[in-house]
Amino acid sequence: MPKPSPRGPPPPGAAGNRSAGLVVWLMVALLVAVLLRGVLADAGARRVPYSELKEALRSRQVEKVVLSEDQLRVLFAPEPGAGAVPGGRDERAQGRPAADRLWVAYRVPTDEALVPLLEERGIRYEAAATGGLASVLATWVVPFVLAAVLWSWLLRRAAAGLGQGPPGIMGFGKSRARVYAEHNTGVTFADVAGVDEAADELKEVVAFLRTPERFRRLGGRIPRGVLLVGPPGTGKTLLARAVAGEAGVPFFSLSGSEFVEMFVGVGAARVRDLFAQAAARAPCIVFIDELDAIGKARNGGLVTGHDEREQTLNQLLAEMDGFDPRAGLMVMAATNRPEVLDPALLRPGRFDRHVLVDRPDKRGRERILSIHVRGVKLGPDVDLRELAARTPGFAGADLASMVNEAALLAGRASHDHVGQADFDEAIERVTAGLEKKNRRISDQEKEVVAIHEAGHALVATVLPRADRVQKVSIIPRGLSALGYTRQQPLEDRYLLSTEELQDKLAALMGGRAAEEELVGSVSTGAASDLRQATEMARLMVCEYGMSERIGPMSLLGAPRPSFLPGVAAPMVDRTVSEATARLIDAEVARLVGEALHRARAVASHNREQLSRLASRLMSVEVVEGDEVRSILHDAEPPPYRLGRTATAPDDRPVV
Repeated sequence: MPKPSPRGPPPPGAAGNRSAGLVVWLMVALLVAVLLRGVLADAGARRVPYSELKEALRSRQVEKVVLSEDQLRVLFAPEPGAGAVPGGRDERAQGRPAADRLWVAYRVPTDEALVPLLEERGIRYEAAATGGLASVLATWVVPFVLAAVLWSWLLRRAAAGLGQGPPGIMGFGKSRARVYAEHNTGVTFADVAGVDEAADELKEVVAFLRTPERFRRLGGRIPRGVLLVGPPGTGKTLLARAVAGEAGVPFFSLSGSEFVEMFVGVGAARVRDLFAQAAARAPCIVFIDELDAIGKARNGGLVTGHDEREQTLNQLLAEMDGFDPRAGLMVMAATNRPEVLDPALLRPGRFDRHVLVDRPDKRGRERILSIHVRGVKLGPDVDLRELAARTPGFAGADLASMVNEAALLAGRASHDHVGQADFDEAIERVTAGLEKKNRRISDQEKEVVAIHEAGHALVATVLPRADRVQKVSIIPRGLSALGYTRQQPLEDRYLLSTEELQDKLAALMGGRAAEEELVGSVSTGAASDLRQATEMARLMVCEYGMSERIGPMSLLGAPRPSFLPGVAAPMVDRTVSEATARLIDAEVARLVGEALHRARAVASHNREQLSRLASRLMSVEVVEGDEVRSILHDAEPPPYRLGRTATAPDDRPVV
């Protein structure tokens, strides 16, 4: 496929818009000319009574008289010396009529002596064409038509400007879907990596669209709808466009929020128009991004202010039931909040297929990186496998942003290629934020930050089930982070045990424990750690059933977002009793307190190693994972068992 020019093709309809604009301006000029015709016709004329004008005909020299049914126009000859100017030329020589030369009066129809008077004095006269069809058209019809056309054009422009919809006063009810032909999508399955299972599932959809007879002869029918679910940035929209590109069919793309406007009924009208357009161009694919904008579960009859959204949803349900499955019309949608969708959307016959587009594993990240670095000049030290291993949990959009940041950093430093150091800094930017080079902190605060981060690294290194420490830094980054400890699991993990979560909790509390051990007091730097630890402990109690006192029960009121972790803290079900709520709070406090006690024990037992790592951070500010493990090589657990915690008789947690 030939590459498009750097400037890109002109937008559809650009030439037509320019031609329409030229025609409109010509019509405006014609309308103005017609309207000014009557105004300028008598410009500079003196309107006098008919009797006075008839008397002037007898006493003054006249050049010409124009007669009409209702008017008399008389042009008098210039009087001798009138309008003379220095140089001896009069006003006529300069192209200017003399003052008071043109008189106009309303004619008396019963005066039959006017024409004999003009003939007696030898005055040249002529008749003006008045009335008739031409006069009516010029005076009334043409201005009215031009004004109506101009007003219609203004309304069309106003309707088109309200969200780039189709022009016209009824454009609110028109669909705003963008239509891509096969050569316009420019995306195939070769451009998609890291989501092999989802791609394989959608290749079957491509086979349905390409050769539907192969399935119809066996009694099968094409799925009406395919729902792509997964975290943000994993490539759901890219997959939908790849399906259209592979199948070679038109692709209608729009967002769920584009259906709903401030006017009631607009959303339902747009749904009807969208499916009417799609049916006319079938086989085709209709893709609705962010389906949850219009597909949220209905409220069971309660009166709310979302009737317009529910009408749009009802129309979408009706349209998905109504089209002929043999027409080859496929509806695809994407969302990262499937738990809020209306059950009627998810039943068979509407969205038959649910395809998970999850974050890629290590091999998938390597393949995604190989796609994004195609146009990047890489240095010889860049290892994509190592970069994939260092970016667990990254989605495709995160990896694309990382590659772009690395290229920008290399260009800013005037490098000949993008090296490993540029990728390292890009990873820091994506995960921790922009480095705050202008933020100056005092030596005392810098020492506290170094001790805090050293405590995180020490506890995470000593505890056997905590994630591996990759880097420790005390350089301020992001909005409020004065330092950070980056941990990386040795492999992609999908399940966590109770012991692993307890070690994670202890590592989170390691910074506060180190401050208590070496500084003797605590600072506000542990606020984020406490928030994360409290949320993790609440999930352990209320969702994972890891509290022996409460037991294996799920006590969260609403389902947590499956693919949007950290959107909001988990809320306890309102139906639980007050005694159970107090017990939940006590269990959360117990888990966090045990984690802090374990972190204190590790920091106290390895005080020398903790001080050594903090001093190294004070001198170099950034310590890589291998050096961290070298400094803490002789750090060891306290002389008692680490692992599952218990409660001592005096209610103090022990490790």
